[in-house]
Amino acid sequence: MQKQSKTENHYDHNSTVKHPSDHSPDSRVAPYTEHFDPIQAADELEEHLEAVGEVVPQWVYSMYSQTHFHSITHEVLGVISGSARLCFGGEENPERFEPTVQRGDLIIVPAGVGHRLLEDLHGNQEEFQMVGAYPQGKQWDMCYGKPEEKAKVQRIKDVAWFRQDPLYGVDGPALHV
Repeated sequence: MQKQSKTENHYDHNSTVKHPSDHSPDSRVAPYTEHFDPIQAADELEEHLEAVGEVVPQWVYSMYSQTHFHSITHEVLGVISGSARLCFGGEENPERFEPTVQRGDLIIVPAGVGHRLLEDLHGNQEEFQMVGAYPQGKQWDMCYGKPEEKAKVQRIKDVAWFRQDPLYGVDGPALHV
């Protein structure tokens, strides 16, 4: 299931990868490049994530093209087909993070970090799709940084980090960012 590869951790408490309107105390966006076998189907990745037990897969889809964030849960995204350019931290943020991701990459998006699809690259003719997974017992919400979402933004600070790495388990990179 897992491949040896590099992990890039983008961690900064000074808005480098946060949605411009949030006040999240946790802004760790952790893309794991080429961390699972890219020939795997969605159901194999879903089975692996369920076996580790930290997150539960809930959907297979692309990413919304409108910047949004989640106020009640962290999100784990496993790219199962295609490639795309994504934006983390909001397009207005000069220190935003805009990685190009491809099949086999996994991204951990903390609660409160704005993210969106910038471009589905279709370079290999595959439509960009991901498995979206969330911690046990959590459902995701959609927030857009609107003034009426202030109460939602306030609860982001209460979202606990993972007890174990969603992909690697007991001692994976997500525990060391």
